[in-house]
Amino acid sequence: MTEKIVIIIGATSGLGFETAKKVAKNSQDFHLIIPCHNLKKSIDILQMNLNSLKTVKQFVEEYKKKINKPIYTLICNAGINRFSSKEKEITPNGFDIIFSSNHLDHFLLTKLLLPLMDKNEKILSMSSDIHNPIIREGEKEFEWIGTDALAHPNNTFAVDSSRYAYFKLYNLYFIYELARKLKNEKSEIKVYAFNPDLMKTHLIEGQNNDFYEYVIINWPERYGDLNDSSSTLAELTYSDNIILNSGHFYDRSIRPCFTSPLSYKKENSKELWDKSKEYVKAFLN
Repeated sequence: MTEKIVIIIGATSGLGFETAKKVAKNSQDFHLIIPCHNLKKSIDILQMNLNSLKTVKQFVEEYKKKINKPIYTLICNAGINRFSSKEKEITPNGFDIIFSSNHLDHFLLTKLLLPLMDKNEKILSMSSDIHNPIIREGEKEFEWIGTDALAHPNNTFAVDSSRYAYFKLYNLYFIYELARKLKNEKSEIKVYAFNPDLMKTHLIEGQNNDFYEYVIINWPERYGDLNDSSSTLAELTYSDNIILNSGHFYDRSIRPCFTSPLSYKKENSKELWDKSKEYVKAFLN
């Protein structure tokens, strides 16, 4: 029996937790690694805090020391929104907490784990159709504002709820740019983005049932079911014959679909990649 290592970030609850259970149930071949949480004997505990680049580095070093086997799938699922935040939050590394937790830490983790990936396996990141927000009459058009403005926001933007849409957009930029770079390197690793959509989990801070009812009534296409989304994500994880091409977006389905015109701007994804690489360069050695 060939053991298949699956690392799921953000699997202590919600989508990641349900996906992990379904992947583990599918086959005993899977060896799940979930940072800071132990579901059963087939799952290892490795500590990592997605607000600290140092602990991301330590996670990878601990993985090499304790396990050091080729990785079958890496799922970058962790994220926060801070909708209810009233003041700027900065990580120990000096970055906006949203930018770090939802992008930069995953960027570093992926860069460090890539040499350990099986040659034809998978990396996926969560995104959402929120990357293309609904613009109401009189509102400013949603556009790319640059990586520095997201990594080091001013006091006003640091508490602006629109940052969540940018978080979903730069998840797509990350996947699309990574896919291009791996293709140029003749790598067989496949990368893709997945949209579970808005679900009733702990991610949406400070919201009650009225909020979810409002979404269901007004934007039913943007409301997701936890069981359905986790089942689809698990299937994309354990099936070897679904993901045939890299750099696609899956919207609660095993069929790829298109994203917004803004998400395909190569100059934006390249800028995000280059800046991110500069931000984490001290941890890449």
